[in-house]
Amino acid sequence: MDHKQDILRVLREDARLSNEDIAERLGITAKTVAATIRKLEKDGVIVGFRALFDDSKLPENAVKAIIEVKVKPERNGGFDRIARRISKFSKVESLSLMSSGMFDLMLEIKGETLNDVAEFVSSKLAPMEGVISTSTHFILKKYKVSGKLLQNEEDNERLKVTP
Repeated sequence: MDHKQDILRVLREDARLSNEDIAERLGITAKTVAATIRKLEKDGVIVGFRALFDDSKLPENAVKAIIEVKVKPERNGGFDRIARRISKFSKVESLSLMSSGMFDLMLEIKGETLNDVAEFVSSKLAPMEGVISTSTHFILKKYKVSGKLLQNEEDNERLKVTP
């Protein structure tokens, strides 16, 4: 029986669980879990494990931005070649091909300051061959990341009544 989807679901919820904990939750053996995870890594389905952070509590990661990029697709490479070039910048945390029609690529980048992000866009990204235009949106606050709420759910949104 293939337990791949069940194991991936559990890992999405908490990647820190041991193979034994995952096996107990799913009613399978830890050996099956370990073998399935190894195969998923080998097949490139699992490409890494990482912790999620509330960046607002980490001042060194205080500035994040979403950048929409309109590019000229290349004859034989489409969007792939320019996307690979852009993805090599260390500031780029994620990069996606979009279907909006208004822009082609969407980047999430991090910088130390607003000027740091602006400098990246103006000196590195915008002048790249194939980049037609960019639009930068600074992220002011995140409420949910990868399915996890960043605020305490017990926060009451009603106004407090005072005498």
